[in-house]
Amino acid sequence: MKARAAWLWLGLAPLLVTSAGIAWMLNQRARVLADLQLQAVEPVLLAARRAELQGKLNVGRSSIAHLVRDGMPEREAQRQALTILRRLEFGHDGFFFVFSFDGQVLLDPREPELEGRNLLTQPATGRRIEPLLAQARAGGGYVQLPWRRPSSGQLEPQLVYVEPIAGWEWMLGTGAFIDELEAARTRMQQATEAALVDTLGRLAALALLGLLTLAAGALFVNVSEQRKADARLRQLAAQLVRSQEDERARVARELHDGVTQSLVSVKFLAESAAAAQPSPQLEAVVTRLREVLGEVRLIAHDLRPPLLDDLGLARALEQLGREWQARSGVALHMELVELPRLPETVATALFRFAQEALGNVERHAIANHVRLVMQVDGAGLLLGIEDDGIGFDVVAARQGLGLLHLRERIENLGGQLQLESRAGHTRVAAYLPRTAWT
Repeated sequence: MKARAAWLWLGLAPLLVTSAGIAWMLNQRARVLADLQLQAVEPVLLAARRAELQGKLNVGRSSIAHLVRDGMPEREAQRQALTILRRLEFGHDGFFFVFSFDGQVLLDPREPELEGRNLLTQPATGRRIEPLLAQARAGGGYVQLPWRRPSSGQLEPQLVYVEPIAGWEWMLGTGAFIDELEAARTRMQQATEAALVDTLGRLAALALLGLLTLAAGALFVNVSEQRKADARLRQLAAQLVRSQEDERARVARELHDGVTQSLVSVKFLAESAAAAQPSPQLEAVVTRLREVLGEVRLIAHDLRPPLLDDLGLARALEQLGREWQARSGVALHMELVELPRLPETVATALFRFAQEALGNVERHAIANHVRLVMQVDGAGLLLGIEDDGIGFDVVAARQGLGLLHLRERIENLGGQLQLESRAGHTRVAAYLPRTAWT
């Protein structure tokens, strides 16, 4: 069993390691692909934002261009320009702002409280205008920096496009928050995670299927080997029983043909001597010889009853019952049916079963009545012994050698041992299907 377990683990370990390695590589590659997708999408989104901002700034510049060109007084032109730009807005967070080059806020429609304030000398939270002013002085362009969103008050990444207003020392600008990039990243990560979970689930299912297949194969091999081993054990047990019965038959013949005949001859000689010259000693020798001869015949009969070979199982059981009743003094009721001649192994096994079961009753049951029954129906043959003794613990008795021998005899023939016991009623029965003896 240890060797089988080792081979099973040797088969499972590579599968588990390979599955874990594939899962790890899939996880890594999925994250790399998500980053690559974002890197490919981000420039496109930024380019779209830049084009959008430049178009909006063109609108703002065009709306005040006539004021710069008409030659009206500069202060009036600037006032009108701020009025026009204040009305131009797009969305909740889209608007134009105007700073002077020295850092003063000239227009901020969403936070008008900052207008007139110099953010270079009086910085405001989330308002870094130095990069914007530097870009405007350089001729205009794009600046990406964190900016406080008016609608939420949170610092978020913003793309700003600024241009100088020629002749006024002003910076005109507009911006757009680019949080959609982060949203796109989040969506890609979620989609990647979902796809990865699905893929890993499929991989786990395949790995589980492989494990189940391997386990089923190992179980099949194990059960097959176990069945073969059980069959070999039953075969060896049957051979052992046959060898025992053969040896019993040989010893019985030796006792009957050799020892018994010799004892008979000695008994005749002793009886002749006692008749010719009577004496108490010779009478005692003759009596003892008769007792020994009876014991030897009894032993030979128990080893291999002649009736079992000559008249069959029913007659042998009947003789066994009469002898057992005479020896034990317990009332025995027998219900035996005549059977066609059974195979020798089956007849011998059933006879030994009855012999051992009656012996157990005699030694342990303290019974007053015993019943020996042999029944046959279309399904099989049942041989049972019942008694009204003290009973025993069935669970504990199943581990004992006595019942073990009984069970082995019957199971080697393909039958079953039936056992029930309580105070006042015990039943031990052997059941053989018809296929075991026909």
